[in-house]
Amino acid sequence: MSWNWQAIITYFPELLKSSVTTIELVFLSCVFGLIFGVILGLLRLAKNPLIKALPFAYIFFFRGTPLLVQIFLIYYGLGQFDFMQNSALWDPVFSQPYWCAIIAFTLNTSAYIAEIVRGAIGSIPKGELEAADTIGMSHRQKLRRIVLPRAFGIMLPAYSNEVIFMLKGSALAATITVVDLTYTAKGIMAKTYLPLEIYFAAGVIYLIISWVILFGFRLFERSINKHKRYTPPTLVIPK
Repeated sequence: MSWNWQAIITYFPELLKSSVTTIELVFLSCVFGLIFGVILGLLRLAKNPLIKALPFAYIFFFRGTPLLVQIFLIYYGLGQFDFMQNSALWDPVFSQPYWCAIIAFTLNTSAYIAEIVRGAIGSIPKGELEAADTIGMSHRQKLRRIVLPRAFGIMLPAYSNEVIFMLKGSALAATITVVDLTYTAKGIMAKTYLPLEIYFAAGVIYLIISWVILFGFRLFERSINKHKRYTPPTLVIPK
């Protein structure tokens, strides 16, 4: 077997260009998923069992079924309903594989993020919440000034993992003809019959994107969790 470096050099720019679509899928899904996941996480912490039931069922479904099945349900399944095909959103959104992939990724990742948020809020030291109660903060003030900022700092490492999982899961968008990195690699491989070289090049690009995401999260985490690096000044006792 001979390794064809020339094929990698030739097709690397095309793969790199298609990775923009992959990055878009991951970015939009994670932003929308974070917003939706925070809402679901807060609802999961509600004391009313009726309010907790709906997000619980949602999270159970999306964590318990494969992402590929969810993509197919949205892309192929919604088109089976006449009211969907007659709706104003059919042509611009639900008939487009790009937006169907984003919707599926958003719904999937929001279920995981909701559990991350719930765990992060549960990890906030009780003393901080008691201090907020002591100075007379309302529930909304405590949520905005204490709970969510502290939970966000705590959940960052787990959230960065979820973004990486979503990057890898985004390759499934190729199954509904979204022209992302994996879809482009598959097309090039069909033309060149060089699966090792082409998928190796695609894998390198995925690794680079993963490294950039993790490095960005590491910097952001250091910035938002400055208090963890705080060292108290040395107490000097006068003689």
